[in-house]
Amino acid sequence: MSTPLAPVSNVAPAPLATPLPGSRAPGPAAGFGALFENAVRGVENVRQESTQAVEKFLTGEGGELHTTVLATQRAELAFQLFLQVRNKVVEAYQEIMRMQT
Repeated sequence: MSTPLAPVSNVAPAPLATPLPGSRAPGPAAGFGALFENAVRGVENVRQESTQAVEKFLTGEGGELHTTVLATQRAELAFQLFLQVRNKVVEAYQEIMRMQT
């Protein structure tokens, strides 16, 4: 009635993330740690850009209101996305720890 499934072959692994400028490329042993470090740095860079945009606006150095609001929203969304991904990773880790061997 049903046909057996054939094994999947010749599938190249997908890149996990694009390394940020100035960061080192993750090696095979440092995969998750390097990925996590790049994610934290990316969120921090977006936050710093947002802070600079707010400071430029408040000091009158040419920052426009809509650009400032967009920068702060981008920083907030980047942080919320990072937080949700972290929550999923922690949840997956806890699920693995609950598995019986």
